[in-house]
Amino acid sequence: MEEYLSADETYKIIGILFEVHKNLGKGFSEIVYKDALEFEFKENNVPYEREKEYSVKYKNTILNHKFYADFVLYDSIILEIKTVDCFNNSHYNQCLNYLKVSNNELALLVNFNSVSLEYKRIVYTKKIKQSANLRLKKQTLVCAI
Repeated sequence: MEEYLSADETYKIIGILFEVHKNLGKGFSEIVYKDALEFEFKENNVPYEREKEYSVKYKNTILNHKFYADFVLYDSIILEIKTVDCFNNSHYNQCLNYLKVSNNELALLVNFNSVSLEYKRIVYTKKIKQSANLRLKKQTLVCAI
């Protein structure tokens, strides 16, 4: 059986997400769900940081604009909250960017604006990073020809 990254922590987090959705349902703004989640994280002794700031390094400088992840749980899991009709590529890309700048490997993308809670696990491991770099190098070589 395949081993999931941070399986126990993810299981606990997802249980909390369902608890909040069960009690609030859909239709509130993101901030309401974030407040409820913060309450639940405290109640369940889940270590978290809310609106964690990440700097973006470009070459040898730090850019002025920052990323703010909704939550970082257990010092390693990014939690991004949405209240949208459906996920789109920009939501996935946002999580991937958070993972890149944080050097974390796991993000949970969550949508509370549906009858049933929607969530996606997004993994960005060293193996995936190496594969992406290799594809980029191949593309660069192809473009240079």
